[in-house]
Amino acid sequence: MPHRRRRTNAAPLFVGAAAAYTANVALGTAVATGLIDTRNFRWLHHAMYIATCATSAAAFSAVLWGRPKIASRRAALALAPAAAPLAAIPYLGTHGRRHPLVALAAAPFIVAGLIVSRIPSDRK
Repeated sequence: MPHRRRRTNAAPLFVGAAAAYTANVALGTAVATGLIDTRNFRWLHHAMYIATCATSAAAFSAVLWGRPKIASRRAALALAPAAAPLAAIPYLGTHGRRHPLVALAAAPFIVAGLIVSRIPSDRK
């Protein structure tokens, strides 16, 4: 009987984290370029930031419970470095170049976690 190849069962959480991050970056970029004016609903960007942090934390929790274990741990560990820039954003101010640069520093790790979570793993 051939070995089945399965993705991690936490893959939807990594998709959710990447989607929340992408939506937040898109809104931030639209506001910064003047395409959207969020003066009357500034809370939306903050809510999306909280959703990004929450979904990223939920995806990282796959390190404890995800199956198959090795694939889940790899995906969670690929995502882990994104916590540093996400945690720093509220303390660095929102005006100037620093905010978008720090926010974009999380992107490679969120993408890496997403990709690793979607790669089928060998069960040996």
